[in-house]
Amino acid sequence: MKILIVIDQFNNSNNGTTISARRFAKGLQDAGNEVYVVSTGDKRDEYKFNVKELPLLPGISHIIKSQGMSFAIPNTEVLEKAISSVDVVHFYMPFWLSKSGLKICEKLKVPHTTAFHVQPENITYTIGLGTNTKVNDMIYTHYRDSFFNRFTHIHCPSEFIANELKNHGYTAKLHVISNGVDEDFKYYPKEKLPEFKDKIVIAMIGRYSNEKRQDVLIDAIFKSKYLDKIQLVLAGKGPKEAKYKKLGEKLPIKPIMKFYDKDNLIKLLKSTDLYVHSADAEIEAISCIEAFACGNVPIIANSPNSATKQFALTNESLFEAGNSDDLANKIDFWLDNINYRKEMEIEYAKSAENYRLKNSIKKMEEMFEDAIRECK
Repeated sequence: MKILIVIDQFNNSNNGTTISARRFAKGLQDAGNEVYVVSTGDKRDEYKFNVKELPLLPGISHIIKSQGMSFAIPNTEVLEKAISSVDVVHFYMPFWLSKSGLKICEKLKVPHTTAFHVQPENITYTIGLGTNTKVNDMIYTHYRDSFFNRFTHIHCPSEFIANELKNHGYTAKLHVISNGVDEDFKYYPKEKLPEFKDKIVIAMIGRYSNEKRQDVLIDAIFKSKYLDKIQLVLAGKGPKEAKYKKLGEKLPIKPIMKFYDKDNLIKLLKSTDLYVHSADAEIEAISCIEAFACGNVPIIANSPNSATKQFALTNESLFEAGNSDDLANKIDFWLDNINYRKEMEIEYAKSAENYRLKNSIKKMEEMFEDAIRECK
């Protein structure tokens, strides 16, 4: 198949959606497909069609950039050239570039699918309205009426988000397909980096934003009986960085806060004793899968707006969302029960096989083939 991916940002692997798009592009290519991309950024590869980035006002631009995102300016000429030469088009974001591309697909009668990656809470938590269900429902409705209900196939990274779409009146066939973890994230014997020797390493991966709730994890470390031995590592970047650094300054061992590329992330996960995912809102959280694929027991926020809780194999791997006391108790439980933790490390690593990228690629190909047959 000749497949076109339309996404606002593709070159920089600094947010989960872009990382997922890059993995899918490579996986689809490795499976024998021709993959093309319309996006902003440098034209590094022959398969990429470039469009310009949308300039924003300084204050807004800072917020968007700190989230690892950018928006594209639609270019009809570029989009028509790219769309007219492929078998199917897959859209990642419900914004201006995709809306323009969708109109062209409809005009040229080119098969098209989309994915749901932008949870309303990603927006509302940023502006302090994350728990306002009316505002979140309004965004779901706007997405539905302006974009998603013009498709007959939507990729949903989890059952959770598929159910949310059903509950909000989305009419397309919903394909539940994990964003997929690649083969390099696998069970490794613990091999601590020198700087982590004699420390208990607790890690969380995710951008520093309101809905990820790293503040709950920092507060839980203060309440752990292992406080003096814990090295907290918050892998990521984002707009809450200064706040979280200030919150962590009083910990006996200062948190490490930085962005990790893939190779260094694997080294970190080989050094980790416990992985925590404290987010209130998640469509899937591939970072959590990567962590337990490497043999780390996760402790996950049991939030009604998060799919990540689906990965828990035991109640001890769940804590009440936003409750740092409960999280501290779960941290201490796993650190107290070393033998049980070692057993569950293996079980979690086995469970990650259900979310391998190669399986997701096959399912994505099936969705594209459905759309092509339907169009014919």
